[in-house]
Amino acid sequence: MKIATWNINSLRLRLPLLKELINETQADVICLQETKVPDPLFPFEDIIKLGYPHYYFKGMKSYNGVAIISKHELIHVADTPDWCGRLDCRHIAAQLKTASGPITIHNFYVPAGGDIPDAETNPKFAHKLAFIEEATAWFEKNQPKRSILVGDLNTAPLEHDVWSHKQLLKVVCHTPPETERHNQWEKQGFLDAMRLIYPEPQKLYTWWSYRNRDWKKSNRGRRLDHIWISNDLKENLQAIEILAHARDWAPPSDHVPVIAELTL
Repeated sequence: MKIATWNINSLRLRLPLLKELINETQADVICLQETKVPDPLFPFEDIIKLGYPHYYFKGMKSYNGVAIISKHELIHVADTPDWCGRLDCRHIAAQLKTASGPITIHNFYVPAGGDIPDAETNPKFAHKLAFIEEATAWFEKNQPKRSILVGDLNTAPLEHDVWSHKQLLKVVCHTPPETERHNQWEKQGFLDAMRLIYPEPQKLYTWWSYRNRDWKKSNRGRRLDHIWISNDLKENLQAIEILAHARDWAPPSDHVPVIAELTL
């Protein structure tokens, strides 16, 4: 079974690119972030035509938004928190029926944190840290079993998750306050699936800034998109694929899809 995650940066704008992703990977489940579409305007008819009759979504106009679309039956997990009390459509969860039993999928879009890595002067950075702390505390109390957590977590936690560890230590996404909290969250019963397949010191990136005129040449990437699996799924993980060439799809998202293949 293939499970994909992608910050699509506007679902309706990039619906043709979603079709491209499906044609190329035939993913069973696709988790999308930054869909930027309010629920009444979600393009469910198009999603069904693409071969995904099961879906769950939570969205708002212009910002944020998450969705899970699936070839297989989904059961909505309703008792998830409203992180930081903001109702800002950054997390959904669903149970996926598989031959070996249900799998819980969490789809997250963590706040980016703004530009200044100082919680006292930058409310966006403070919000990001608080969000991660809340998620950590929740999973500590609700230890994951047969669970997969994916999404744009907006943190590149490891030295080789960024193009320059030294130069980005004071840049939001790779600062110690973020990476320490991110790693503590992961420790609440999860394994970093991407690093199980491609351990450090291999460079792994899933995001390249729009500011780079030639993203391939500069290759100043960051690994902001993640797939975590609960400890009991370690032996089920078969492969990880990062579709770096999707950064050239037009109009591009600055993120690229990541696909995990598991035996389920």
